[in-house]
Amino acid sequence: MASQNTQLQFQDSLPLMANKLGGDGLIDELCNGFNLLKDSTKGVITFESLKRNSSLFGLQDLSDEDLRNMIVEGDFDGDGALSQLEFCVLMFRLSPELMDGSKLWLEEMLQQEIKDFL
Repeated sequence: MASQNTQLQFQDSLPLMANKLGGDGLIDELCNGFNLLKDSTKGVITFESLKRNSSLFGLQDLSDEDLRNMIVEGDFDGDGALSQLEFCVLMFRLSPELMDGSKLWLEEMLQQEIKDFL
């Protein structure tokens, strides 16, 4: 499990970003964050790429164990890395306040997709 300090940082910043950017803007920012952290040759976030790029997010003081735990906590398919989807899900899981609002955003996005489809 990620350290408490890491969890608090995400809880503090993601809801603010969501309020400022809206649902689509937040997803875009999460995708940008993923792209900054991923291994450019593998296309996923590995422990090595997370460690190498963690300072971009102010996480340079986290221990190797904390960084490994972040990967493990979000790695649903067990491949030892985070895909873009796994990363986004992890960011939402680390921010309970966002989890409360995510159902509403999902419903809004689905309604828009249905309108666009019709």
